[in-house]
Amino acid sequence: MEHRDSVDGIPKSEEAGRKQYYSRLHRKFILITLVCSLVPLLLVGWAINIHYTRFAKARLTGSFEAQAEHHRKIIELFLKERSSKLQLLAQTHSIEYLGQMANLAHVFEIMNHQAGSITDLGVINMQGKHVAYVGPYDLMEKNYSEAFWFKKVMERGLYVSDMFTGFRKVPHFILAVVREERGEKWILRATVDTEVFRSLVENVRIGRSGEVYLLNEEGTYQTIPRISGRIMERSPLPLEPYHEGIKVRIVDGRVKESKVGSREQIMATGWLKEPRWMLVVKQDYSEAFDEVNYANYATLVFLHLSALTILIVTLLITRHLIKVIRKRDEEADGLNQQLLEAGKMASVGELSAGVAHEINNPLAIILTEKQILLDLAEMTPTLDENFKKELLGSLAQVDVQVKRCKRITQNLLRFSRRTKSVIESVDLNDFVAEVVELMEREARSGGIKFMTSLDENLKPILSDPSQLQQVFLNLITNAIDAHDGKPYGTIQIRTEADDPGKKVKVTLADTGSGIPKENLGRIFDPFFTTKPVGKGTGLGLAICYGTIQRLGGTISVKSEAGEGTEFTIVLPYTPPQTLQESIGPGE
Repeated sequence: MEHRDSVDGIPKSEEAGRKQYYSRLHRKFILITLVCSLVPLLLVGWAINIHYTRFAKARLTGSFEAQAEHHRKIIELFLKERSSKLQLLAQTHSIEYLGQMANLAHVFEIMNHQAGSITDLGVINMQGKHVAYVGPYDLMEKNYSEAFWFKKVMERGLYVSDMFTGFRKVPHFILAVVREERGEKWILRATVDTEVFRSLVENVRIGRSGEVYLLNEEGTYQTIPRISGRIMERSPLPLEPYHEGIKVRIVDGRVKESKVGSREQIMATGWLKEPRWMLVVKQDYSEAFDEVNYANYATLVFLHLSALTILIVTLLITRHLIKVIRKRDEEADGLNQQLLEAGKMASVGELSAGVAHEINNPLAIILTEKQILLDLAEMTPTLDENFKKELLGSLAQVDVQVKRCKRITQNLLRFSRRTKSVIESVDLNDFVAEVVELMEREARSGGIKFMTSLDENLKPILSDPSQLQQVFLNLITNAIDAHDGKPYGTIQIRTEADDPGKKVKVTLADTGSGIPKENLGRIFDPFFTTKPVGKGTGLGLAICYGTIQRLGGTISVKSEAGEGTEFTIVLPYTPPQTLQESIGPGE
């Protein structure tokens, strides 16, 4: 005979196949869910993030460019306004008037009335000597005929110089205009206050790392950078050729001029028309785009948290679905098993009917032959008395055993006929005795005795005997199984009338192993069993519970582990009307 290991009554190979099937199903559910939910979420989220990043960076770059352009115009306006004032003074006043110190001081005071941006003011003749001078330095005796700016202003008529030190040995730049009067030229020169001009240029403060400065055409600082470098020093920044408008670009900030070691910087450059100075506005890239990066970070964190949540929920839901599917499959298997058992019971019923009929015929012949032997014994006076006495005793024993066989076959016939549900009068006392007699042999083989206490005043009830029989057989079978491992035991069945309540109570108590308290609330659940593996499907008590409920009664249980179990069934004398209509009366 082939031997196969099994788990819970299922061969290991089949159990392994089922595990592989549910494992594949689990993976498919997860894959489909992730493809249908997680992948679109990530794609859309990343696309939105990329689009928002580009849009935000474009706006920030545009804002940075607009800010640099605005500041360039402010600087140009400042220089143009001072230059225009200087030209106006030169055109409206003669050298005789401005050559007088008092008049020049008055004009100097008017120019600095609103914004003290002019350090000194001087009138210089064609020979490069001061005609008049107002300011903090001793420059009256200085000759500028060889100075670079003197030649430039004579050529152009208006000149704005780069930063230089000159006679005063301090970095400064000048505004100078030429006027020709009576065939001779003279110059009106103003020195712009370096600190005022610096504050104007550096007035744009952009975060912690931002700086603004000016470079001339040689790449020399015209103002002092906030982070690194000194005025009139050469800038390490590569000088761009002249261009219109503002250019914005990302540069490597790790150059000699930057001691902070910034990784990248955003830089805007724009050239002033006069003088040719380049305005530079810089800021660390990370700081400039800090809000965008933070928004991106928050978006990505939220996106990935959402993805993680979807993944976790998918795993949990999928696991739950697989458990539900597995449970439904097990229930379906149990129901299929139940159908098979029902089919077997039907076959056993038909076989029992056939066997009972077949046995009844020989029993009838045996009774006839017994009667003939009895008559012969009575008619033969010569028989030995002792032999006759033994013969009559043997024939009487034959009669007893034949009647017992007849009773067994009658029970089998009743069992086989109760396959169709009908509502008929049932004497519960007789019914219980019949079931006990049917199960007594099986109980006796396990050392179990039946004890009955039947109420003699119990009236018949209207019910379905086939369903009642299934209930009692299940309960008695469970009671017998509960004595496994015990050498003996008892099963006590009591009936009790409750005429005022129009009910009858049947109690079935055993001395078996009992049920643990934690399982008492679950014993009527489908597929729950306390029997050893392979010995029960967990459907018997669930069927009993549903059957009694359908018959209009109730079933309850009391039990203690190791001390036995007691089931109490309460049935009405008359079943519910709905049951009577669905089944109909018996023939």
